[in-house]
Amino acid sequence: MPELTAKDRAHFEQRLRARREELRASIQDTLVQTGRHDFTELAGRVRDVGEESVAELLASTHLALLDRDVNELRDVEAALARIRDGTYGRCEECGGPISRERLEAYPTATRCVECQQLHEIARAGGRDQTPSL
Repeated sequence: MPELTAKDRAHFEQRLRARREELRASIQDTLVQTGRHDFTELAGRVRDVGEESVAELLASTHLALLDRDVNELRDVEAALARIRDGTYGRCEECGGPISRERLEAYPTATRCVECQQLHEIARAGGRDQTPSL
């Protein structure tokens, strides 16, 4: 598997920077929306259980979206740091190269496909995660 070229690294850096800006805008929009809709106030004024559950759902949905975007932004920032320090495209487990195809699909990847599979098996406690029929 060939190492990433300088052109490859520049390509991924550009993609990651663009994604970082998208995530920052999304986070800002979510925060603005949350600020416009004071869900705790709405929940305090509800007349029935149905209205209360809608208010809680809206609040938790915004928090979940915000959490997802913040976590992805952290991954993007970490990938940009790896580009700066010259370790981008190297597996954190085995030290081998991460394929360009994997990075195209998942630019923040920190493991090669083989090590990622082993990591997922270990996280599953060695259980087969194949859905049964």
